[in-house]
Formats: sequence, C-alpha cells, structure tokens
Amino acid sequence: MFDYNRAFSRNLGWVTETEQQQLKHFKVAIAGLGGVGGEHLLTLCRLGVQRFSLADFDQFDVHNFNRQAGANIHTVDEDKLAVMARMAAEINPDAEFTCFEQGVTAENVDAFLADADIYVDSLDFFALDARKLVFKRCEELGIPVVTAAPLGMGCAFLSFMPGKMSFEQYFCFENHSREEQLLRFLVGVSPAMLQRDYLVDDSRVNFREERGPSTAMAVKLCSGIAITNTLKILLKRGPVISAPYGLHFDAYRNKFTKTWRPFGNKGLLPRIMLFIARRIVLKK
Repeated sequence: MFDYNRAFSRNLGWVTETEQQQLKHFKVAIAGLGGVGGEHLLTLCRLGVQRFSLADFDQFDVHNFNRQAGANIHTVDEDKLAVMARMAAEINPDAEFTCFEQGVTAENVDAFLADADIYVDSLDFFALDARKLVFKRCEELGIPVVTAAPLGMGCAFLSFMPGKMSFEQYFCFENHSREEQLLRFLVGVSPAMLQRDYLVDDSRVNFREERGPSTAMAVKLCSGIAITNTLKILLKRGPVISAPYGLHFDAYRNKFTKTWRPFGNKGLLPRIMLFIARRIVLKK
C-alpha cells in the first residue's frame, strides 16, 4: 500500500515536514518529456510533488536510448507522454496528471498553464516557436520559469522570474530569421560556452538539419540543478539566479561559472559571440 509520508521521508532533514506537505500540493507544468523533461518529471516525483501539467506529442525512438529516461526496447514508438506519466505513477500512484498529447499550442497554452505554480522548460532546443509562446504567456501570468540546457557534459541554467528581465529581453529574437534566433538561443543560454573545447566531431552539429550530439550525464546534471532551483522557488527558500544572471557547470572540464548579460544578446560580448558563432556554426 502506497504511503506518501513514508515514501518521501528520506527528504526530511533537507526539507521540513511542513515543506514536504507543501510540495505535495504544488502544480508543476512541463513541456517536453524526452531528455531533460522526463528526468525532471521523475526527480520532481521523488521530491514529493504530485500535481503536473504535461505536454508532448512525440514518440520514443531508438536514437533516444543514449539519454532519455523513458526510452528502452519496450517503449519504442510509444508516446513519450504516456510512458513518462506511467513511470511517474509507479513512483507515486497518487500523482495527478493533466495531459496535452498534441504538445503546447496557441489554442491550449492557457489550459496547460492553468493553476501552475512554476513552468519547467524541457522543450527540444529547436522548438523555438513553442518555447517563445509558453515563456511569453508565463510572463503575462506571473509564472516563474526555469530552464536547463544539457550542453556537452554539463548544464547551463537560467530562470525567468516575474517582474525581472523577460525571455525576449534576454534573447532578443524579434525581427530575426529562425536560423539567427537559434544562434541567439545558443549564445544566450550558454554565455560561457564551457562545452566548446571538447567536441571531437563538429560534423555531428548541424543547425540547418536541426540536430546535435547529447549525453546522459548532461541530462542528469540539468535535472539536479533545475529541480533544486524549482524547490527553492516553490518553497520561497531565498533568492535564485535569474536573468540576466545564469550559471554553467561543466563536469568534463571541472569548471563552474556564473554569467551576467545585463543587456541580454544586445550587449557587446554577446554580439561578438554571435559574430563568431555565425562563422563557426553557420559557416558564414
């Protein structure tokens, strides 16, 4: 028989009994349940969160095996949303899921974010239209957002808090082509670029074909960092790093850095990085 208090009793000490009960009632929205999203969901479940709004339209495939928590020989061609909700329910049978099998769209974004206390961004790197849609609506509704990018064998983390620098103010996408927006997202989410020195085969990165390499280690690190900050925000445990500040930890290089881009991608340093990225990534 499932017992919530016993199942998550080992959290106590790092959270109080009162905080553990609070976690039980928060609602977390997650869009994208493949790499970081699946890991975020399971980590939140083990933390004791049990109310979720989940969105994903994709299915598991063999090429997901290297990093995605729900990907295995038994789940190929199954909906990621259904698999991950099932895995989460196996941790906490009392968990509640509001599911959006078509992903997040302009038509359902309000329903997706309804009653959400926080949005944990887990969309694919290249899903910019959906990402801009959700972040803008979160800003309008005053919902905090955390996002963690799995880069190389590390994690680059950002959060966007109500009343502070917005997603658009930071990344400066407006009036730019999709290709340029992807570059701006890369430079903005990873200002320190700690991963750049150990990519051994750059032919595996192709912006035009919208593909790139990944590792399970980066996904695990992302979940640890993103969900720790999610806990701090939900429990009001003090300040968290938010845009224009960010952080990047790279386990391969044993390096950690805090970043600051007060003008977002309009600043001098990001503009220099964008110039270099166009030459290296886009071969321009």
